[in-house]
Amino acid sequence: MTLLILEVAVPTSIELTQKPFGEVLSSRIPAFIGLLVSFLVSALYWIGHIKLMRYVSLVSGKLLWLNVFFLLSIVVLPFSTAMYVNGFGYAGPFIFYCANLGIIGFFNLWMVHYVYHTENHKTGFDRLQYRWYRARGLNVMIIWIVAAFVALAFPWLSRMIFILLFVFQFIIDRRFKKKLKAQG
Repeated sequence: MTLLILEVAVPTSIELTQKPFGEVLSSRIPAFIGLLVSFLVSALYWIGHIKLMRYVSLVSGKLLWLNVFFLLSIVVLPFSTAMYVNGFGYAGPFIFYCANLGIIGFFNLWMVHYVYHTENHKTGFDRLQYRWYRARGLNVMIIWIVAAFVALAFPWLSRMIFILLFVFQFIIDRRFKKKLKAQG
């Protein structure tokens, strides 16, 4: 996540002396937007990953490899973010960015599935919690896939679709928290 800031170009001393400071900063707004979106999405995955790992009683080779590929897809995020920001008005870079986020979501879902089926209630990861984690993971993955397809026809609209992540996440969390509370 910290590498994302490297894609926001630091102004040179020449640029700072030749342009007003506000103009220097405003020219980097797309880079800061890309940083913010990628950081928040990465944070959601990171938080979910930490919560999921508390249900792991045995770290197997398969789980480690799933984790490695999950991290590999995250490592690509600064590159896909930079492509998205540098080609802000074009569909291709945004679709690549969405594909990267979708792949991260795929590996996240695979880990959730693996942990649920290998732990088999040993650590309290029951069916309801699995369904909650799966719903959250599907939400993120589906939103980015939809955004990629919308970008083909409506590039500017597709950039706003990520807001639905938070709306649907709120709805999903509210629904499952009620179910967990009712379960006791």
